[in-house]
Amino acid sequence: MYKLVLPLAIAAAWPCHAQARNLPAPAFTVASTVTPETQAVPTPLMATVLALSGAASVAPHQGAHTDAPSAATPHGALADAPSVAPHQGALADAPPVGAPVSAAAPLSLAGALSRVLQANTDLRAGALEIDAQSGAVLQAGVAPNPELATLVEDAREPTRTTTVQLNVPIELGGKRAARVNAAQLGHDAAGAGLAVKRNAVLASARAAFHDLLAAQQRQQIAAESLTLANGALAAATKRVLAGKNSPVDETRARIAASSVKVDLAQAAGELAGAKNHLAALWGGTGRDIGRAEGYLDRLPTRASLPHLMEQLKAAPALRLAHIELARRQALSQVERAGRVPDLTVSIGAKRDQQAGRNQAVFGLAIPLPLFDRNQGKLHEALQRSEKARAELDGARARLSNELAQAHEALSVAREQAQLLNDEVLPGAQSAYEAARTGFEYGKFNLIDVIDAQRTLLQARTQHLRALADAHRAAADIDSILGVPGAAQTVE
Repeated sequence: MYKLVLPLAIAAAWPCHAQARNLPAPAFTVASTVTPETQAVPTPLMATVLALSGAASVAPHQGAHTDAPSAATPHGALADAPSVAPHQGALADAPPVGAPVSAAAPLSLAGALSRVLQANTDLRAGALEIDAQSGAVLQAGVAPNPELATLVEDAREPTRTTTVQLNVPIELGGKRAARVNAAQLGHDAAGAGLAVKRNAVLASARAAFHDLLAAQQRQQIAAESLTLANGALAAATKRVLAGKNSPVDETRARIAASSVKVDLAQAAGELAGAKNHLAALWGGTGRDIGRAEGYLDRLPTRASLPHLMEQLKAAPALRLAHIELARRQALSQVERAGRVPDLTVSIGAKRDQQAGRNQAVFGLAIPLPLFDRNQGKLHEALQRSEKARAELDGARARLSNELAQAHEALSVAREQAQLLNDEVLPGAQSAYEAARTGFEYGKFNLIDVIDAQRTLLQARTQHLRALADAHRAAADIDSILGVPGAAQTVE
């Protein structure tokens, strides 16, 4: 009975097996995302063998991707089917055959900014500095500790005199209030410094994200250009074989295709670098980033320069400079109050063993400012105040210059992007299509096709660069003004 069923089953499945051998191998080891079309499907012969063996387990191929099916079968009969191992018990933890390969999730601009705010080391350090300044404020308001002193006169007990007293220092000249004021301004300066860091980090993240979008599109353009170059090479080869062109044209087309391959490799390297640059802002690596999702072609708006200069008055960097000037002036007041001597009040008791009585002790102590009048520290504090004032003026001039430059860069980038998109790109695309069609009909030389292809690639690359420059300039404006979306993206 078994001798009859087994040949019949194999004979029934053999046509399907022969057809399955001609199917292309699934691309599990090269695709980053497995689609339903690329998943492994058991062949009829596999189903027959499973039915005859009673139970079988699918084992992954050693040394291959964990999601890739094994191609090891007896006599190489099923190159596209998973290998069948004898049943060794249920494999509950084994992944299903053809399961999708895990990949990094797509990243949006909002997601990138959220990661930066959560994990950026500079922002975490700024928050810790604010907490540290809170301790400085607390310490500045603490009064000096009293002092307990004892004095023993004469080592002989019958004639010994023992004095115990409490010395209480009293600060004069408003020292404590001046310290508290200076410490509070230091706390405010730490908060303003964190705001400056936050704006700078977020601007860097926006610029890096749009650079990543540009790198992605540049790689896509390079891949499309390689397809065009290969098409031109195929057309040149066809005409050479037909005797219509010289073999030199085929060599030129092959060199042009190889040059585009170099551009594609360079674009892949730039894409990896852009991912690493963005991920470094939250302490990650480029492997953590999947495909960036955004709209690079949506140009930021361009506000007028006078309007931006008006907003500059409330810029975080200028606010930090103002607070630093006030803090330096407060420190000057601390040193000025230090010129006033502090008073020390003493109260205690004195035991005179020889007289056999206790006596109350009262005292006052005040330093005589004959030599040290805190003149050096006061001079230092006053000069640092003038330095802070000069730094404020320098920051105002520097930020005005940077804002004007960023505004000009945004205007130039917008104009270039619009000109390339409206005039250059359509003309370059039309010229390439005309040159290629004319070459196929023998109207143009191959060099015309190569030149048109190179011009098209350069125009696309310039357009991407202009878009990235526009978004980078808009991020710089947001960083200076501290107003997210000062140059908002047109929806």
